[in-house]
Amino acid sequence: MYVLERCTPLQPLKSTFISQRVCKHSAALDPSWNHNPPGRPAFGPETLQTSNYSLVLLIQLSLLSFDLFVNSFSELLRAEPAVQLVLFIIQDIAILFNLIIILLMLFNTFVFQVGLVAILLERFRALLMLSALYLTFSIILHSWLMNLRWLNTNRYIWTDGLQVLFVFQRTASVLYYYLYKRTSEYLGDPRLYEDSPWLREVFAQVRQ
Repeated sequence: MYVLERCTPLQPLKSTFISQRVCKHSAALDPSWNHNPPGRPAFGPETLQTSNYSLVLLIQLSLLSFDLFVNSFSELLRAEPAVQLVLFIIQDIAILFNLIIILLMLFNTFVFQVGLVAILLERFRALLMLSALYLTFSIILHSWLMNLRWLNTNRYIWTDGLQVLFVFQRTASVLYYYLYKRTSEYLGDPRLYEDSPWLREVFAQVRQ
């Protein structure tokens, strides 16, 4: 239960609803406002511990490294379709997991908690759309390759459409690696997890 009586609304915000909402979440950031029993806060700079962020970043980079490995060396296993199929399935799942991790990190930000979802979508729209596009390209390419080569492992099969899709998928992968790594590092910014002048300026711009 939050104590809102002691909270003063932010000066740039004239809306009572927005002010109360910000004050409510500020209780998790200022111990003097929070009279609940001590415990782990729901969000805020306390949740962005170095060890937790390092672990999440390590998982993300490991999944990206595996994706890069499969893209680079999967063709060497053309004679082993079963092994190639397993690698393709794991690769697609890894792309999906990375997308879920990014979404969870966005949900944990203070910006999301106070309802400024549009700001997050605007900043990270390119990555979210590219991740979905890359996952789609990968699934289609893997399905097409397995369909053509499963019973013809000794033949070199590359149709024109398959080559075009291969180029699109590999090009999307390069952009995906760059945007994903940049976004992962950006989400480590403590300003996204606490009330700040930057967030107040965003509130003022949204209300205009």
